[in-house]
Amino acid sequence: MTDADQFATFMQNYQNMVFSTSMRLLANPTEAQDIAQEVFLKAYQRFHELRDSPTAGGWLKTVATNLCLNHLTRYRARWSFFSDLARPGSEDESEEIEFAAPVDLAHDVAQADRHQLVEDAMQALPAAQRVPLVLYHLEGLRYEEIAAKLNVSLGKVKTDIFRGREALRKKLRLRLADELNPESIP
Repeated sequence: MTDADQFATFMQNYQNMVFSTSMRLLANPTEAQDIAQEVFLKAYQRFHELRDSPTAGGWLKTVATNLCLNHLTRYRARWSFFSDLARPGSEDESEEIEFAAPVDLAHDVAQADRHQLVEDAMQALPAAQRVPLVLYHLEGLRYEEIAAKLNVSLGKVKTDIFRGREALRKKLRLRLADELNPESIP
């Protein structure tokens, strides 16, 4: 198998993970594809190191996350932070929602629908809310790490995550109400 074939296989194995990481942070398919392409260009340059590395997936995810954050930083002037616009509210942080393991096909489908609903609602959030939420809940970063990556204060990260959760909760309630009551849609 040639190096090109090996890299094609490598890319196929990781392309969904790289794209979904980028998509969650950017909420724009075109920009996520551009970032994924850039990630794999960097991977190609280091393929001799990554080829047999057990940490290749982690490296790709880190590069994708950093490239997305750099992209968002470049365009930060185009969007304003939700916490700069919203009124201060209570600091009641709720627990992360966890779904039980699926039991049957109907349950699997319902769970997939819920996950898609959450993904869609996340993508509808402004970047200032979405990015800290993704970094905290999906990438597993601590508040301090998020503050350092985004170059903002710890308080701002906590506020943006709280407000992002609240906005997400409201969006999900509205979407669930629309699904349960389709005749109420104008």
